Amino acid sequence: MRSSSLISFTPLLPVALLALVAVGVGVAWLGRLGHARAVVTACLRAAVQLGAVSVVIAGVVALPAAVAGFVLLMYGVATFTAGRRITEGRGWWWAGAPIAAGTVPVLAVLVASGVISTKGIVIIPIAGILLGGCLTATTLAGRRAVDELVQRKGEVEAALALGFEPRDAALEICRPAAAQALVPALDQTRTVGLVTLPGAFVGMLLGGASPIEAGVVQLVVLVALLAAEAVATVVTIELAVRGHLV
Repeated sequence: MRSSSLISFTPLLPVALLALVAVGVGVAWLGRLGHARAVVTACLRAAVQLGAVSVVIAGVVALPAAVAGFVLLMYGVATFTAGRRITEGRGWWWAGAPIAAGTVPVLAVLVASGVISTKGIVIIPIAGILLGGCLTATTLAGRRAVDELVQRKGEVEAALALGFEPRDAALEICRPAAAQALVPALDQTRTVGLVTLPGAFVGMLLGGASPIEAGVVQLVVLVALLAAEAVATVVTIELAVRGHLV
């Protein structure tokens, strides 16, 4: 029996995974959530993608060009995913702007300050964390902003009649709702160590780091993620009020 210190690779591992998938599908179906099939496909994709990524990362971490290409691939997938969720296929590429605006400056600060090294084994996971956070923030902010602007079109027109500029009128309607995209990141940062021990902290501990070192790493990740998501949210709202996402 092999162990990663967190889970044991026993013969029952596949059985446990299948049972958990079945629970997710069963609950989604019985609760009529409309996502029973999506649970299956998401789990299958996760298994295939993680297996492929594990193999690819092992071969690219030592090559700077390959690392850059892999990060760009992650960025492209994040852009497509967020854009499709927000615009239903129309102008999905606009989602790339907030994701890049949030990820690039924060990653640059971390590298320029020497907080993280330029080794591929470090850049890839940190970039992935930032891209994932910006993907979530962009998707949530974009969907909330678009929904508000469509459903409350009359209120936007009323603000225009009162003398508001088009951008200001749209902002008054959609910004409060779209800003809620930051709530998950804020809650995660506020409750870290009290409710959950995030992945970076646990990973450092399993890798042999002291609890203090693991705590510092996790703090850097959370603060960087919150900054990146804040930028992504603001840029997403700006794109929505300018009509690029509606």
